[in-house]
Amino acid sequence: MWIRSFLILCLNFIGANAYKPVVILHGILSGAESMTLLVRHIEKLHPGTVVYNCDKFDGWYSLENDWWQVEQFRDYIDQIGRLHPEGIIVLGYSQGGLLARAAIQSLPNHNVKTFISLSSPQAGQYGTSFLHLIFPDLAAITAFELFYSKVGQHTSIGGYWNDPRRQSLYMKYSEFLPLINNEKITSNSTSFKMGMVRLDKLVLIGGPNDGVITPWQSSHFSYFNDSLDVVPFNKRKIFMDDSIGLKTLLEAEKLIIIVKPFVHHLSWHTNRKVINQVIMPYLD
Repeated sequence: MWIRSFLILCLNFIGANAYKPVVILHGILSGAESMTLLVRHIEKLHPGTVVYNCDKFDGWYSLENDWWQVEQFRDYIDQIGRLHPEGIIVLGYSQGGLLARAAIQSLPNHNVKTFISLSSPQAGQYGTSFLHLIFPDLAAITAFELFYSKVGQHTSIGGYWNDPRRQSLYMKYSEFLPLINNEKITSNSTSFKMGMVRLDKLVLIGGPNDGVITPWQSSHFSYFNDSLDVVPFNKRKIFMDDSIGLKTLLEAEKLIIIVKPFVHHLSWHTNRKVINQVIMPYLD
């Protein structure tokens, strides 16, 4: 009898201290290998954690249409979620954070407990410094001519390019960001919101020295107005109208906003000290 009681006690202890599986999606123009240090660090500090480092959309394939990538990642986390009915954690870095968010929104019955958005352009992007490898002569002020076109919308960047001075073109041509932010109402709008409010925890991470996400506050759903002043997320329509559930999550104390200075965009997932401070506390 005592043996049975001891085994039950041990199983309860293990269950109480087990870490949820973590699914990671890399950023633009990189691949799963770029997230290896983060994977190894999680495994070291949280022994026994099952980590899925998504190896889809490597290199130039990360420039493919956003919806094409979202559909594949949606199926990926859906399959993993079925393997782990206790719930999973999803972490997306840079562009990967935006695509991961859309994938979660596309699964209203998902079992993602925590979503960590690591320096991702959740409200859009209006900076071209990271694009010079692809488009050497592209400037933010004229980029709309490329991205707000049928050709431009075939690129991932075009889908979340948000020109604050060309909002009519953004709403007319953009086929991705206005939809997942419910700025354009579609038959999926309710599901997109339900997918977000189903989360137990939404962690938004960014900082003023990022150097790539522009404005850096986009990582927290804040964004430029037409005068290029940054409007805080809680003063924007997407929050006040609770379009995708940000207000609901905040009021339920499920929304966590982290502002960390002196971290460059390429260091969020490669600096162990930063990882310890902004990521590890939410992998429970």
